[in-house]
Amino acid sequence: MSEASEKTDPMALAFAQAHAAGARDEVPIGAVVVLDGKVLGKGGNRTIADHDPTAHAEVLAIREACRATGSERLTGCDLYVTLEPCAMCAAAISFARIRRVYYAAPDPKGGGVEHGPRFFAQPTCHHAPEVYGGIRETEAAEMLRDFFRERRSSS
Repeated sequence: MSEASEKTDPMALAFAQAHAAGARDEVPIGAVVVLDGKVLGKGGNRTIADHDPTAHAEVLAIREACRATGSERLTGCDLYVTLEPCAMCAAAISFARIRRVYYAAPDPKGGGVEHGPRFFAQPTCHHAPEVYGGIRETEAAEMLRDFFRERRSSS
């Protein structure tokens, strides 16, 4: 993919964040928050570097977008992420009032959107975004498999 198209393709930007996280020995997950084609926030996992179990890509991107807008609400914003969000990230997405979530690979073990607790389907969920999964799924799944395979073979 060309550099110009990566600048305009939010999922490509999320993948770039995921690759950067993997290069830092973090689980390679990336996220980008977009409003009307403009990137407001981006993040790649930093749980190890920040010594913070909440430093997931989605949370970091949401925090940056909230700072950029000066609001805790991201109404009208879309989130692009390389892996189905976990329950914690789904809660943050709901509280931020994200309009749509686009994710690459499903996460049958740790996902909280279409797997596990299915956070947005709970009656206590105050806001449920539209959710679209499977965007560049094979590429995301392969990146995660390669990351964990390398960790297992080097230990």
